[in-house]
Amino acid sequence: MTTQTHPVDHELIEAAAHVASTRCRGDDHTMAAAARTRGGEIVTAVNVYHFTGGPCAELVLIGAAATRGCYELDTVVAVGDGDRGVVPPCGRCRQVLLDYFPTVKVIVGAEDRIRTVPIADLLPESYVWADHQGVTG
Repeated sequence: MTTQTHPVDHELIEAAAHVASTRCRGDDHTMAAAARTRGGEIVTAVNVYHFTGGPCAELVLIGAAATRGCYELDTVVAVGDGDRGVVPPCGRCRQVLLDYFPTVKVIVGAEDRIRTVPIADLLPESYVWADHQGVTG
C-alpha cells in the first residue's frame, strides 16, 4: 500500500452530491457516482437497486462513461442520498475499478477526513485480472 494521497476533486464530489439529491428517489436509486475522465469531463450515474443484486453506481458509471466515448477515468467518487456524503466503494466495485482502470484514484473518507487514494490502496495484495490475460498454462 502506497498511502500516497492526491488532491481532492471537490467539484467531482459536488457533481455526485447533486445527482444524489436530485435523481436518487426512493429505494431504487440510493447512491450516485461521478468520475472525472482523463480529458477532464465529468460523468455521473446512479445505482440500480434490485433484490437480486443490481449494479452499484460505480458500475453504472463505467457503462455511462463508455456510452460517451470515455474509456480512461482519472478519479471516481460515490455519494449517498439523504446527505450521507462520500461512501467508499464496495468490494466488487473496488475489484472492477482496479481491473478496468488500474491507475484510477478514488475519493474516500468522512467529511473531516476526505482524501483521494489510488484504487490499489483499497485492495492491497489484490488479484489483478489484466495480469492474467493471455497466459497459457
